[in-house]
Amino acid sequence: MRRTTHHIHTKEILQVYWKHMRPYLWVVCIILALVVAAKSLDVVAPLFYKRFFDLLSGEIPAVSEELPALLRGTILIVLILHLFNWIAWRLFALFSNWFQPRVMADLRQTAFSYLHHHSYRFFSNSFSGSLVRRVNRLADSFEALVDQMVFNIIPLFVIVVGNLIVLWTRSSMLALILLGWVVLYIVINVLFATWKTKYDFSRAELDSETTGVLADSLTNAVTVKLFTGHAFESGLFKNVTERLRRMHTFTWNIGEAMEAVQALLMTLIEFVIMYYAIGLWYEGVLTVGDFVLIQTYLMGLFMVLWNVGRAIRKLYEALANADEMIEILNTPHEVKDVRNAKELQVQTGRIEFQNVYFSFNKTRRILKDMNLVIKPKEKIALVGPSGAGKSTITKLLFRFFDVERGKILVGNQNIAKVTQDSLRENIALVPQEPILFHRTIMDNIRYGRRGATDEEVIEAAKRAHAHEFIEGLQEGYETFVGERGVKLSGGERQRVAIARAILKNAPILVLDEATSSLDSESEALIQEALEELMKDKTTIVIAHRLSTIMKMDRIIVIEDGKVTDSGTHKQLLKKKDNIYKKLWEIQAGGFIK
Repeated sequence: MRRTTHHIHTKEILQVYWKHMRPYLWVVCIILALVVAAKSLDVVAPLFYKRFFDLLSGEIPAVSEELPALLRGTILIVLILHLFNWIAWRLFALFSNWFQPRVMADLRQTAFSYLHHHSYRFFSNSFSGSLVRRVNRLADSFEALVDQMVFNIIPLFVIVVGNLIVLWTRSSMLALILLGWVVLYIVINVLFATWKTKYDFSRAELDSETTGVLADSLTNAVTVKLFTGHAFESGLFKNVTERLRRMHTFTWNIGEAMEAVQALLMTLIEFVIMYYAIGLWYEGVLTVGDFVLIQTYLMGLFMVLWNVGRAIRKLYEALANADEMIEILNTPHEVKDVRNAKELQVQTGRIEFQNVYFSFNKTRRILKDMNLVIKPKEKIALVGPSGAGKSTITKLLFRFFDVERGKILVGNQNIAKVTQDSLRENIALVPQEPILFHRTIMDNIRYGRRGATDEEVIEAAKRAHAHEFIEGLQEGYETFVGERGVKLSGGERQRVAIARAILKNAPILVLDEATSSLDSESEALIQEALEELMKDKTTIVIAHRLSTIMKMDRIIVIEDGKVTDSGTHKQLLKKKDNIYKKLWEIQAGGFIK
């Protein structure tokens, strides 16, 4: 998932955000109106401060007896303006607090749903920790983007326009000087933020890499202990965190340099404006109140401009952070349903591979002109050397990958033309290494049929011979199994997986080394459960255990991506110089005939 360019897909990011904002457009309009109103009041209030000081200095003639009342009236107006400003911001907060969390939740849901529809290959090539980080960043970046817009960008626009209009009425030259300076200031900040983007991008990428390394190491904590790899893992993590530290330090330093430039620009414009205003005052164009007005406007303008300098950089940072997830959202799903895909109707459970070709990459051909017919309710075993393509056959049956050529039929339906969900609903899998959710045992078994009752779950557990060990746990079926099921032994996880498959009761069953994690005693218990599970089901078994293979209706020998032989256990042993006989003799040691 490493990127090849530092280009940020700004248009695509904004399109995604707009799509999720559109259902709440009325709230967006209210929020914008409240922000504009509040900042407009900030432009109007200094006009009354000007009036106040002009009254004090005598620039506005007033009878001495009326002066206190005029001053108090002016201050009262200022108070009313500030109260309206306070009300506007409080209303803004209420609407914003309703709006932003909803859009953020929608964004997370969209990212979650789109991620889950990516292919088996996608998840094999991605760190789960990094994907989690990207989902959260998409929502967090939206929050950052909106906050910068409503607290900095929009206020800047209102303040600048309002200040320039008022100053123009006092002196067009003052307004033009300020306008030129604002344009220069913003251009410098935009150019700087654009230049800094590549470093923000690298920082975001390093942050994702750090999260991925951390998640990968913690997920394999037991392996680290077994191979005394703490020092090695610590070195890997130190390396990536050190690179992240250096990038943070560099980006913060250049940010500090830009702030120094901003402060210098503000000092210079204040000097220029006040210097020129003195001449206008001397000429009688400006009053003492105008100096208060100008200074108040400058301070207010400096405040929003100082924040806007950071806001522009924050905007780019937010876009860089969101871009990682947007890139995934713009990546087409490798395996997807065709238009008007039909539901799979399994009537007989017949499976057929017709001239199937498949490669994981250009240099690794797995299946070559593969042809295989599995009769309805037939139990077959796939055997062959490692890498022959046994597991690939089952992955293609689940349509985790699409075939390059040929087709796979279930019944009389091409699985490429039916919905993936309907296909997988009709196939149950008991994998070699079952991975469970960090949920209760009850939840994990019920995942086979999520509408099942507790009684049905318990019955499935009994048939899988899992009920005995579950009842022995302190919390029973409400026991949380830990991440990936680490609190259970391999055999216990396997029995939970078998119970889940029993509960699913799909017409097609795939057993991928389903008894490999069991000791002899557990295997004896499970074999009975598996035999019951396989009843009236089309079953594909990938196994090396002799007891499992011998009971199959037919054994299919796979070599170099093709079916090279088939028959019952006894039929294959009678043949000379075949791969099954060699594999059997290696495993049985010549003692079992």
